[in-house]
Amino acid sequence: MRSRADRISSAAYVQGESPRLDPRTGELVWVDILAGRVHRGRLEGGSLTVMREYEIGSRVGVAVPVDEDGGGWALTVQDGFAHLGEDGTVTPLVSGLTSGQDQMNDGCCHPDGSFWAGSQAIPRDPHAALFRLDPDGSVSTALSGLTVANGIDFTPDGETVYFVDTLPHRRLEAIAVHGAGLGERRTVVEVTGGNPDGLALDDDGCVWVAVWDASEVRRYAPTGELLATIELPVPRPTAVCFQGSTLVITTASLGLDDPAPGSGCLFAVDAGVKGPPSRPWRGAVMG
Repeated sequence: MRSRADRISSAAYVQGESPRLDPRTGELVWVDILAGRVHRGRLEGGSLTVMREYEIGSRVGVAVPVDEDGGGWALTVQDGFAHLGEDGTVTPLVSGLTSGQDQMNDGCCHPDGSFWAGSQAIPRDPHAALFRLDPDGSVSTALSGLTVANGIDFTPDGETVYFVDTLPHRRLEAIAVHGAGLGERRTVVEVTGGNPDGLALDDDGCVWVAVWDASEVRRYAPTGELLATIELPVPRPTAVCFQGSTLVITTASLGLDDPAPGSGCLFAVDAGVKGPPSRPWRGAVMG
């Protein structure tokens, strides 16, 4: 199946990334990594209305809701994790996970309420890692030897994580989860024609992957079979999330000498299948 996504935002972002549906409010939350901003908006009638943006003061990779009404969001920032209050207050949670030009990147929450997120190595060599932030604020390293930790999502039972370490192998992997640690790694598919980036699981257990430089989002079965392709009029889709059966797609204009119209905007398409909202981090709200 092939279909085409429609543009839903008037604003364009340098590196739009990591859209998430906040189950507390029904709002979409996404980031502009290089600009260091978190954005909130509401998608209605095929149009995205931006409600607020927050200046973080650092590069920011993803924002996930805190498991409390009005509790704000847990973030990945340049060198670790932070908390963003609804009033815009940013409070560091864990610092020093990266150094130099390295930065924290994409992440999501496990059903147990822990927040898993990875880093990306700059320059590109395998010294990045995937970290787990527990609700009590402690941090552990789940995987090391990574280069660009990217898309990540857990199955509803929490026993498998789908994960992309973009470079150099461009693989979508399924990894067994054993408590706070990880076990067997299985290659689901080697992604061709571009770089696999952000991802999300739908309610049927299939994986939607944004493919940077391919102008596509692809739906893969757990076996690796390609089931559907969403075409975009811009080359660099970065990540996806669900609002019911609507698949929301962020894109980037980063690094394009002559960006196509709409590069950096958000897009959406009827996926024909529903997916869940963002799971929350169950840590304490920081004031």
